[in-house]
Amino acid sequence: MTTTDRPASFEKIWETDNPPSRDWPLYTRGNVGEVFPEVVLPFTWSLLGKAAEDGWRQAFVKMGLTADGDISDDESMVILSVFGGYCYINASYVRLLGVRAPGGKVENIDSMFFGESDAPAYESSDGDKNLKSSFRLAKTVLRLLRTKSLPDLEHDKAKADRFVARYPGDDAGNDELLAYCRSFSPFFEHLFFRHIDNTFSNALVSGALIDLIVKAGKPELLVSVLGGIGDIESAAPSAAMWELSRLDPESDEYAVGFERFIRDHGTRGPNEWDIGSDPWAFRPAMATAAIDSMRAADDTHAPVLQARRLAEARADAIAEVKAELNPIDRFQFDKSLAATALYSQARERSKTTVIKVIHAVRRAQRAMHDRTVERGGVAERWKSCLLNVDEFERYLDDPAQFTDLIEQRAELHERLAGLIPPFIVDGVVPGIDTWGERSGAADQMSSGQTLQGIAGCPGVARGRARVVLDAGDPGDLGPGDVLIAPITDPSWTPLFLAAEAVVVDVGATMSHAVIVSRELGIPCVVSAVGATRSIPDGAEIEVDGNTGVVTVL
Repeated sequence: MTTTDRPASFEKIWETDNPPSRDWPLYTRGNVGEVFPEVVLPFTWSLLGKAAEDGWRQAFVKMGLTADGDISDDESMVILSVFGGYCYINASYVRLLGVRAPGGKVENIDSMFFGESDAPAYESSDGDKNLKSSFRLAKTVLRLLRTKSLPDLEHDKAKADRFVARYPGDDAGNDELLAYCRSFSPFFEHLFFRHIDNTFSNALVSGALIDLIVKAGKPELLVSVLGGIGDIESAAPSAAMWELSRLDPESDEYAVGFERFIRDHGTRGPNEWDIGSDPWAFRPAMATAAIDSMRAADDTHAPVLQARRLAEARADAIAEVKAELNPIDRFQFDKSLAATALYSQARERSKTTVIKVIHAVRRAQRAMHDRTVERGGVAERWKSCLLNVDEFERYLDDPAQFTDLIEQRAELHERLAGLIPPFIVDGVVPGIDTWGERSGAADQMSSGQTLQGIAGCPGVARGRARVVLDAGDPGDLGPGDVLIAPITDPSWTPLFLAAEAVVVDVGATMSHAVIVSRELGIPCVVSAVGATRSIPDGAEIEVDGNTGVVTVL
């Protein structure tokens, strides 16, 4: 544990900001940047910020990571924080999993969750190692390796369905709708606890799997072993879009299929964890644009064919690894492999459940917002989410009272949205005047130059680089192209199927881009720092999803 004095100069820039932890000062945008890629809106954070923190802490207690005295009572936000409007994960504390878990390595935790960055190397501090915690984590790993099913996931789905069914309806009174929104916080805490529990369970068992693959002398087969697992719910919307792209968009069959798609997957979309964002159900044109981008792709890109190819490669890689292990290690390998598949699926399934509930709250907020427009409120729904839930309650009574405040926050939001937040914050949040501009120029790579990232999904592909900064506007992306993206959430992954390969600025081995690309069979490199700014749009490039190297040809 590193103890520092909380900087007296901390400045609350955005409504949702909080100071860095006094005891655990290192933070990263890694991983959480996919969940909250944009400036966090106050309405959202006032409902789920503290609930997410508390759910995460509960998950760490359950798995055995947390030791007495780790987190001070006077710090309400430690594991999750917001600086300058952008959400961060506490890397100092998450790294303890690599310290306290038997056989764990901090480097593996960094690679799994944060990717390549300029984060300072881990330095051991008093209190980091804890024998009781290590013993509890060892028991957790044994339990996870014996687990064959996760019925709690189905129970949570049923609870989520009941929560959605309790939605009062768009015509309900403001008091009833607001009460429904507030009831979301404790339920979200439970669902987020489950999601984090699945996420870090996956980290523990996959860590054991990685160790055995390295012991077999086959580290190059890791990405193949982890590919083609199947039944990854986050890939389902992309697969459904592919089927729609094979139909005549003017046909009745397409119309019926698209209506079914919105019913089944309309809760997904860009920045889908934020209540103020519009998912595909609210803006179906975004889904249509993704489907249209797939139309020119030939049938070799079909998810079912790609999945079959990956499954075959996975079977071959597994056999090659097991051939190098002794009987006891082979037994452990089989256990670790099965558990990794189970918890990889569980992580994405629990995320889908969370998103379904968030969308129900979004519907309630939209219904209340629509009524304020006629009474002098702001027209854009996201702007009414610039108020926290208490302010929003008063806004419903007197919209005009908050017009100036909303416009002030909208102006600041625009400014923050145009900046690149620091990937790493170490104790002190740099002033926003030091942050880079998103529109700023960068040196372009030339022929023969390479960019080293993290291997995400196996395969080698060549094609024209297409730098896409907005999932709703894929531009010229088409067959033979390589998608270069800043970060990916579910609104991006349908574009994977239109591309030969995917390169992402940030990300790690457990990031959304990696998990979905492994399911869809698209060569992928993540944590290719600065790819969208340094790879020239239209350049011929090669993407090696086995080594993580991107080469400008």
